Amino acid sequence: MPDVGKKSPSAAPEADIPFEEAVKKLESIVDAMESGDLPLETLLQRFEDGTRLVKLCQARLEQAELQIQKLEKDSSGQVTAKQFEKAASLPKNE
Repeated sequence: MPDVGKKSPSAAPEADIPFEEAVKKLESIVDAMESGDLPLETLLQRFEDGTRLVKLCQARLEQAELQIQKLEKDSSGQVTAKQFEKAASLPKNE
């Protein structure tokens, strides 16, 4: 009987890895895909892995944004929620 729901070994429980490690894995995937040396099946698997990592990183950044908003205080020491700048306003690293 085939393992229909079985994931690849590279699809380890990513939800448990730190943000920085997820970014490093994502960078490694991008480098490997850009090399042009991977067969199509491997490229597709790396793309799927990268997509999961991007979603994980986005979720972690959203959580951090909410945490920062909760912790910001005004000049009188009162906790206030300030509008957080969106990533789109940051310069792109090309």
